[in-house]
Amino acid sequence: MAGGEKLIAAYVAGLILLFVFIKIFYTPLKLALRLFASSLIGGVILYGVNVAGSIIGIQIGINIYTAMVAGVFGIPGISMMLMLQISI
Repeated sequence: MAGGEKLIAAYVAGLILLFVFIKIFYTPLKLALRLFASSLIGGVILYGVNVAGSIIGIQIGINIYTAMVAGVFGIPGISMMLMLQISI
């Protein structure tokens, strides 16, 4: 093989490796980004619940766990956290 053919073979091998890595890590990265986005939305919703709940004295602490519960489970998750807060 001449120098140019080795370079082309290296590029092809690099592209194949890049394709394999993208196939392997695409789904976990997609799931992680979806969890992050839903947790961020859950945190915003919890902030709104805390603002509205401050009128009657009910507040839920905003941290990563409560934001994940609110983001993943939505309204049922927030309702569950409110019921736990009221019962405690």
